[in-house]
Amino acid sequence: MKAQAQWQCIRGCGACCRLDPALRGEALEALDLQQQQTYLAMVGPDGWCLHFDTGSRRCRIYDQRPDFCRVENLVGLFAAGHGANHESAIDAVNTLESPVADDSHRNDNACDQVTPRPLGRGDLDDLAIACCRQQIRSEWGGRGKVMRRFNNAIRHTIRHKR
Repeated sequence: MKAQAQWQCIRGCGACCRLDPALRGEALEALDLQQQQTYLAMVGPDGWCLHFDTGSRRCRIYDQRPDFCRVENLVGLFAAGHGANHESAIDAVNTLESPVADDSHRNDNACDQVTPRPLGRGDLDDLAIACCRQQIRSEWGGRGKVMRRFNNAIRHTIRHKR
């Protein structure tokens, strides 16, 4: 029986709202020209999204945020950004650590690695979890409170598959 976790966003994180192009070159490259223009227009002088409230760590436009801010669109954006079709797979999902690990740190470029193979729902969740861990680690630290809260939230979503 294989354990499968589901990705979910946690309140008070916002690690993905750090849009600084110097830190997020791979994200910018994955976008088309119009999306890149929107992305760059959203970057504040401090590198954070203009719509991110740094005090509460909340997005002010969460329900109306652009498609590239939505984790469910992550695979399609990165596949397109790497010249692959929408059904491309992320090679990293094959090497991800357990979704309940306290601090996965081996796959720092999970969002960047693309190979052509069909994805299942579990692969999409694994990719989203890996990418969120990568962003949380870079902004708030791999052993900090935000990472622990994220891992606990993911741990509570685990389903067992045969």
